[in-house]
Amino acid sequence: MSRKIADFARYLRTETVGGTVLLGATAVALLWANSPLAPSYFALRDLHLGPLSVGDWAKDGLLAIFFFVAGLELKRELVVGELSNVKAAALPIIAAVGGMIVPALIALSIGWGQPGIEKAWAIPVATDIAFALGVLALTASGLPSSLRVFLLSLAVVDDLGAIIVIAILFTAQFNLLAAGAVVLLLALYWFLQHKRITSAWIYVPIALATWWFMHESGVHATIAGVALALLTRVKRDPYEQEAPAVRLEHRLQPFSAGVAVPVFALFAAGVPVGAEAFGKLFSDKIAIGVMVGLVVGKVIGIVGASALAVWFKAAVWPSGAGPRDIVAVAVLGGVGFTVSLLIAELSLDEAETAKAAVLLASMIASLLAAVLLIRRSRAHGTMSE
Repeated sequence: MSRKIADFARYLRTETVGGTVLLGATAVALLWANSPLAPSYFALRDLHLGPLSVGDWAKDGLLAIFFFVAGLELKRELVVGELSNVKAAALPIIAAVGGMIVPALIALSIGWGQPGIEKAWAIPVATDIAFALGVLALTASGLPSSLRVFLLSLAVVDDLGAIIVIAILFTAQFNLLAAGAVVLLLALYWFLQHKRITSAWIYVPIALATWWFMHESGVHATIAGVALALLTRVKRDPYEQEAPAVRLEHRLQPFSAGVAVPVFALFAAGVPVGAEAFGKLFSDKIAIGVMVGLVVGKVIGIVGASALAVWFKAAVWPSGAGPRDIVAVAVLGGVGFTVSLLIAELSLDEAETAKAAVLLASMIASLLAAVLLIRRSRAHGTMSE
């Protein structure tokens, strides 16, 4: 049985499977929320278990695990990975910044004057790591591996920026005592890491307490996942087979990809898509801004920032790749999904139309990117012959 579980966990770690599970959960949510069983969907989502509803547990609790895993990957890339070298990291970092600023400006300009735009402009800033890498894995087998590293680095930096935006925009009431408890718990976590303590019986209660006090402080609880991840040790000692960050990422990534993110999608993606909702999608200025920001703004921001960085010799194109490959990957950057849905939930009282815009834009970006990536993959295959 343990071997079967280990094999299944390995299966879930593959990017194509993670993206497929996420897509399946989204499809179930849309079908369920638009079927005669829709009342049961919304009743389950709004059912309170303790202090939070089921939907809030998914959004604030399970998604914190996703951010913890993403934070571990970011810490590893910053310390020992592709982002540890400033020159090598320059292109995806600059591209990520461009890919956040341009969509945000587009969403803000189109939605200007609409209620909620003061926070909703942030909806199209994020790129979904799981979906984007899944599409890339399915369609770009012939492309240089450097493009995957570029997309991964871009998406990680992108999500870090989105996390900072969440922390700034969505901290409504700040509880100083709870925040003080968070600081003490994080300091204890760092101290235990420094002393090479490895017991899960110590770390799990600290992580849960950090999450709870972060929630009570008024700062969005998912930030606890990032904070803990960035304090986790990523360099292996001589007597260790794996560093703690690598070991944790290895163990938690299947749960994140197979449970946490799909369950969040199940309760976040259930939006009405009937004729009335579809009509609102193209009359609501915030929704239009989100769609244009993701599908068009991401491409302009990522490609424009990348071209300028190379022009001014602040960066170089990924090894074996060129501007046309970056365009294809930039289109894939328009798959906002997980974090975009989260920001839509947080920024708007009535978020259904904006969430539908995220789903439609992500689908369009995925399909366009798939076509471009397949063409570029064939072009690289022809050049190699």
